[in-house]
Formats: sequence, C-alpha cells, structure tokens
Amino acid sequence: MAEAHQAVAFQFTVTPDGVDFRLSREALKHIYLSGINSWKKRLIRIKNGILRGVYPGSPTSWLVVVMATVGSSYCNVDISMGLVSRIQRCIPDGCSFYQTPQTKALLSMAIFSTGVWATGIFFFRQTLKLLLSYHGWMFEMHGQTSHVTRIWAICIRLLSSRRPMLYSFQTSLPTLPVPRVSATIRRYLESVRPLLGDEEYYRTETLAKEFQDKTAPRLQKYLVLKSWWATNYVSDWWEEYIYLRGRSPLPVNSNYYITDFVLIRPTEVQAARLGNIVHAMILYRRKLDREEIKPVMALGIVPMCSYQMERMFNTTRIPGKETDLLQHLGDSRHVAVYHKGRFFKVWLYEGSQLLKPRDLEMQFQRILDDPSPPQPGEEKLAALTAGGRYGWKSTTRRGCLALFVTQTRALGGERASPGLFCTPHRWAAVRPAASRPAPRRHHPLHPPTQRRPCVLRVEWAEARQAFFSCGKNKTALETIERAAFFVALDEEPHCYDPENEASLSLYGKALLHGSCYDRWFDKSFTLICFKNGQMGLNAEHAWADAPIIGHLWEFVLATDALYLGYTETGHCLGKVNPVLSRPQRLQWDIPEQCQVAIERSYQVAKALADDVELYCFQFLPFGKGLIKKCRTSPDAFVQIALQLAHFRDRGKFCLTYEASMTRMFREGRTETVRSCTSESSAFVQAMVEGHHMKADLQDLFRKASEKHQHMYRLAMTGAGIDRHLFCLYLVSKYLGVTSPFLAEVLEEPWRLSTSQTAQFQIRMFDPEQYPRHLVAGGGFGPVADDGYGVSYMIAGENTIFFHVSSKFSSSETNAQRFGNHIRQALMDIADLFQVPKAAR
Repeated sequence: MAEAHQAVAFQFTVTPDGVDFRLSREALKHIYLSGINSWKKRLIRIKNGILRGVYPGSPTSWLVVVMATVGSSYCNVDISMGLVSRIQRCIPDGCSFYQTPQTKALLSMAIFSTGVWATGIFFFRQTLKLLLSYHGWMFEMHGQTSHVTRIWAICIRLLSSRRPMLYSFQTSLPTLPVPRVSATIRRYLESVRPLLGDEEYYRTETLAKEFQDKTAPRLQKYLVLKSWWATNYVSDWWEEYIYLRGRSPLPVNSNYYITDFVLIRPTEVQAARLGNIVHAMILYRRKLDREEIKPVMALGIVPMCSYQMERMFNTTRIPGKETDLLQHLGDSRHVAVYHKGRFFKVWLYEGSQLLKPRDLEMQFQRILDDPSPPQPGEEKLAALTAGGRYGWKSTTRRGCLALFVTQTRALGGERASPGLFCTPHRWAAVRPAASRPAPRRHHPLHPPTQRRPCVLRVEWAEARQAFFSCGKNKTALETIERAAFFVALDEEPHCYDPENEASLSLYGKALLHGSCYDRWFDKSFTLICFKNGQMGLNAEHAWADAPIIGHLWEFVLATDALYLGYTETGHCLGKVNPVLSRPQRLQWDIPEQCQVAIERSYQVAKALADDVELYCFQFLPFGKGLIKKCRTSPDAFVQIALQLAHFRDRGKFCLTYEASMTRMFREGRTETVRSCTSESSAFVQAMVEGHHMKADLQDLFRKASEKHQHMYRLAMTGAGIDRHLFCLYLVSKYLGVTSPFLAEVLEEPWRLSTSQTAQFQIRMFDPEQYPRHLVAGGGFGPVADDGYGVSYMIAGENTIFFHVSSKFSSSETNAQRFGNHIRQALMDIADLFQVPKAAR
C-alpha cells in the first residue's frame, strides 16, 4: 500500500538501542504546501471580504479622500468645517507617538477622511438599494423605454461602474416586500376563476373575503414584522418546511437532472471526459472562492442575488428524524467516486497544486481497472439516500408532521408534493372527494400500493445513527459527506441519438434516478459519467435552484470542449504523473441489520422509479426565431401551448405551476406563476371549438400572452400569490389559528408543473459560431400522482427540448401522449400567424 506509506509523515520504532525515528520528506513537504495553500486562501478571503464590504467604494477611493483632506489643509482650506480640530482635541496626550502637533493633525485628518469615506459608501449603498427597488422597467413595452427608466439605468451604471465581485451587491439588494393581503386575494381569485364553476367560485370568494377581513390582518402583522427583522421573509421557511422537513424519497420527488451536450461528444473515453470535467469544476470552485465570477445581471445592469452559490460544493444533506440538516463544510480536497458497487476517495490536489486533467484521467482509469469486488452491503449502500427519510414506526396521526406541501418544483424552482399526512410512498392530500385522483393504471413492475395507517419513516436517520456513528463506517461516510461532490462511473452507455427518439428518454431516466443505489442523492450534486463519456448531473434541491447549478454546468462544458480539449485518441492533454498515489478504497463493516434497511430503502426507491414515465423529445419545426416573428414572449408562447395541449389531453383545465425567480431581492429564490388564466382558457376553448376566425384567435392569443407576461413580471417583482399564502399559513399554524380559506388553498393539487431551463448565463462562446453545442436542458418527476411535470429549453433559434414526466400508476396520464399533444399545439398556434414553413 504505497499510498499508506506516503500518508505518514514520520514513523518511530522502539529498539534496544533507543527510539528510531524515520521522517518522510515527501509527506512533510505536502503538509507544508497544504498549510501554505490554506493560509493563502484565508488571506484571499480576508481581502475579498474587505473589498466586498466597501463596495461601491474601494481602498483607492479612501486614499483619494485622505489626500484631498490633507491637501486642502496645506492650502489653508478647512473642508471639514472644524471637525478635524475637534477630533484633534479628543486625541489623548498620554502616548508619545501623538506628542507632535503634526502627527495629531495627520491622524485627525485620517479619522475625518475615513468617516467621510464610510458615510459616502453608506449613502451610495442606500441609493443603489433604492434604485434597485425600482421595477418599472420590467413593465414597459419592448422598444418603448421611458425617460424615468433611462435616467434610472444611467444612475445604476454610475454607482456600479467599478468591476464587482460575486457578492459585491448582496448588501445593496432590496428585501423581498410583503404584498398586501387584498392584492394577493384578488390575484388568487383571478387564478382560480377558470377552474371553478359559478357555485364553487362564489363559495371560494366568500371564504377569501372572510379570511381577508377577519384572520389575515393579524397574520399579516407578524409577517411584516418578520420582513423587517429577517433578510428574506420567505426563504428560510421555504427551505425548512418544503425541503428539509419533506419525508418522501429524494429521487423523482425532489432531485432533478441536467443533461450534457447532446449533438456533440468531445470524447468517448470515459476516464478522459471525467478528468476534464472534474478539473473544470474545481477551476470553477476556485473562482467561486475568490469571488472572481461575475454576478448574473439582468439587462447587464440589475444584479441577481448570489447567496445560493455559497453551498454549491462541499455540501451534504444530513438525515434527521423530523427535519434534515444542510451541512456545508470548508474547502474539500477530494471527491467520492462510485463504480461497480465500490466507493473510492480520489484526491484533487498534490500538495497545493490542483491535479491536471491527464492525472485525473489516470486516477479514474485506475478505478475502472480495479477488479476488487464490493464488500458485503456496500453495493446498494447509497439506496439509503434514495428511500424515505423515515422508517416504519407505529405512531398516531397526531404525531405525523403536518407540513405545508403545496410545494412546487420545476427546474427553475420547486416541485410540489401536495399533502399533509404521510403514507408509505407519498404524501396524501386531505382533499374533497371530487379532487382526489382517479383509479390508477399500474406499471407491470409496480403493483398497487396499499394505504396503511399514518406512520413515520425513520429509515435513513436511524440507520445513520445506529450503524455509521463510529469506527470505519463513520470514517467512510464522512469521506463521502465531506467530498467536494459525488461522482458516479456508470457501466452503461447513454446518449441522444436523433434517429432514435427513445434514447433521450432513457438518458433522462438514467440521470433522474439511475439504479436507485448508484447516486448519493444527499450530496449537493452527483456528477454522472456513462460508459461512452456522456455526462450529466443529478442535483439535490434544498440548497439551491436549478439556474445556480446551470451556471456551473455552462462554465464546465464550455471549459471542457473549447479550452481544455483532447488528443486525437480522445485522451486528456498533457503528460501523466505515474507516481501519484492510487485512489483509496473506502472500507465498510455493514451488519446484516443494516443490509436489511438498505434493501428496504432500495425497494421503496425502485418502486418509485419504476412508476415514473419520462418522455423527452426534441421539437425541430421551429424555435425562438419563429416565435419572435409572432411578436410574443417565447415563454408565454410555450406556456399557452401547454394549456392547449393539456386541455386536449384531459378535457379540462388544471391548476398550473410555472417557476419564476425572485433573485432581484436579497436571498430570493422562486415564486409561482399560475399559468392557467382566464385569458389563456378563453383562447384554448376558442381553438378547440374550431369555428372562430383566425383574426379573433390571434387577438385572444395576444391577450393571453400579455396576461402571462404580466403575471410573470409580478412574480419576479415580489407580487406573487403562493409564497405569501405559504407564509400566512405558517404564521397561522404558529399562532394556532384555523383558516378554512388557507386549508382549502393548500389542498389544491398542481396537476401541471412546468419550468423553463435557464441557458447562456455565461457568455463563454458564441452559440451562432457553435450551433451544435446544445444542452437538452433537464427534467424532474411529476408533482401530483395524476399530473404532469414538464421542463423545456428553448435551445437557440430553431429547436426546443421537452422533458415530460408522469406516473404509470395513474390511469389519466400518459407522458408520450401529452408530448404529442404539445407538438401539435405548438404547430397549431404557429399556423395562426401564417408563418411560411420555409421560415420554420
């Protein structure tokens, strides 16, 4: 074991002649370099903290103020209006250093200048925060910018002219405002109007007005108080109650996936591709630590909140009996790797130097060539992270955690698991009988699940405490949880073949859940490398939303394909260092009781995975280019098409979720856009009836599109519906207040959950120059058992990728059927505008 000897800095042996010391110069050298590297990072963080803390000022601007004060003094001009003299009189005379009048004068001028400089920074920050609170620019028509907005943009540019670091704007971002209850109720009633009959709507309206007049004022006061005290009145509750207290399995229900380039493959050498990708990820982490990444800016001037990036690496979700914990550790120097049922530890550094891609390729190839078998219980160990967060344990219904689970997740935001009380494999909503799912159609491999009395699941939490709290199991588990991220080397090849449409769906399924035991679903993300070099990500959702991991993925893919490159034989560039110590095999001692728990978790996860129907396809007739010719927003175009497709599929409208972001506010995450509006339903009904004039249909479509864009802008500017209701509900639970209106709102299932995948957040290459460098986006599982999950990416001018999910166990849904309806709806809407087929 050469690596074991290299890991020991010194050894000693007791002999009859005394103690014999043996020093390892190489090990001591690595320890020394590691310490130097750690101190460099500390100094960089201190420097960045200072620069970030004084933004939009700078140390240079402080020096300018000091020089101006001193210069004016020598010119006998007192710009301090006597303050320097007062400060000078307050300086004590006890210290000999201050005895000379010149020294006292210089010190007092420096103190005065520092005070002026700090006051100026505070003033500029507050001014910038005030300017960033203006959102009128979002509601102006394209090409019709008002004078107010132009002046506002000039002021923003002037105040942020100095090159910002990643977190420079954090303290200047406005806080998320609490909407007025009356506005939220009004928008809520508008959103449910197309879904309810007249009698149902009247009953809902009565409940809403009663809530607004009697219960809401008290709840709103507490919410406003929290908004004054907390950085964001939503985000901490959202993370805790929607994610960390969720007891259902993470795969399908919470985690989501992101695909690789699908039209090109830089190399088919598995270890080489992984070597480049891992190296690029650590380069990104280095930039992240040094805050060298530019903040994401809307219109190039409005900064987005970057706080979610802090937990991208070195983060693990730790299971608990009632709530999980997000554990974010310091800088990690290794990754954990899974291959053929074995776990390995791969160092990313040699001393203070990051390993080159060629060295990483060699390390991963060593793992691929390792013939050793898995240890007992090791192969399916990761299934513990895929099963329920709890194990079977008798309890009363009262003991079950009553969660607000109107959560909705899409790739840009959240997913929903509607319900209040736990059942064996899902959370069941307490709904009126009319709103419960219809009988299911069962997948051949997934028999019907029998409901049981309410029970708590403590599977992973109890297993972790019982079997992984000491000894070699604890050491091995800590190696995984402290890793920068988790890597899965798969033995199956997956990719997208345009000639075989099913290949994209199989690729998506492999990323979404894999074999249910070959991903560590608790890690912030799992990097997956297939046999043919195709890559992908499976990301945990609690720590951040999809645009954050998308930002990393864009950098990594562009760095891999355009900057690092490969040899003609597909290997990484550079020379290999053969003396590197081999990857370390993690050692486990897993007893039979733990193996039983592992198998039970695996069966739960496998049943869930087998029930998921995923249909992914590339829509080729047109993309963003044609949609622009229709003079509408591409997102609104697709959302209205989804409404038309769903009505054709189910014969009715449903509550629809689209994720939007609130990152223009500090620590903002997401908000819901309720895409099913009265305007979109009017257009859909007119299309289905089939006897309306084309001009009338065009007018209805434009009204629906404008309404959708308006709703999206309201959500982005903090005037959404669902996060406000979510927080009001939580306050009511804390106060022990019962609200029939809130109870009914939270029972509504999201049967259509949608999201657009963000792209081109980093302009590292010109998409027109590299038109085949396209990612297919990503996807997630269905929100409701009898609903659909739809993720889409408008990938350039001429194509759109869709990822549609549903459950085999529902007799009402079929992902492929719905996908075909989406295709037809897009074509039918495009035909309304008589765009020539050649233009498509």
